[in-house]
Amino acid sequence: MKGRLFGVGVGPGDPELMTYKAVRTIEKCPVIAVPAKGREHAVSYRIAAGMVDNMEEKEYLDLDTPMTKDRQILNQNYEKAAKRIIEELEKGKDVAYLTLGDPTIYSTYMYIQRIIKEKGYEASIINGIPSFCAAASKLNESLADRADELHVIPSSYDIRNALRYPGTKVLMKSASRLAEVREILEEKNVDVKMIENCGMADEQIYERLEDIPEHASYYSLLIVKESV
Repeated sequence: MKGRLFGVGVGPGDPELMTYKAVRTIEKCPVIAVPAKGREHAVSYRIAAGMVDNMEEKEYLDLDTPMTKDRQILNQNYEKAAKRIIEELEKGKDVAYLTLGDPTIYSTYMYIQRIIKEKGYEASIINGIPSFCAAASKLNESLADRADELHVIPSSYDIRNALRYPGTKVLMKSASRLAEVREILEEKNVDVKMIENCGMADEQIYERLEDIPEHASYYSLLIVKESV
């Protein structure tokens, strides 16, 4: 019998925010896949290790993804990762691919799952708490009230048009262009808050746009609302 692939969302950073289902799935899978060169460099592994006792007994696949927007390079990498996973599935081993937040939101995992499923293997998604939900709770803020709209925007791309949308805007993947993003936001009549490394030991909260630094870690997220 062939193994099965699970895309497991481990949540935003705090191990206690992992779901029971995520923990049970990781416990029963003999092979863990992490999107990094070595599990010690995978934030998702460190989160899961805070809740799963038998992590050291697992086999590991280091599936590092290059930081590039070149689709040809990325597609080659996804194919390579899928091939390594399939090798384990053919041995009858279940594989848990660990991803931050939720696998359905801007996750490398989804590209790999599509390849795996196209080749006839079973794959399932185990949802995790999205980073922007955890960030809103840290700020004691609502993301959407009544008829408010909520827009999740990848701010590593151009965000000017997206900022015209009504309602709350969540800006993800901001770190690489943070100075530019901040400059754009300064032109708007908006309230902005940012959380860096939400739920992690080095978490930082910025309550005002003017407090946000020009440089921050990869795991930085902004919540933008119209000023009242």
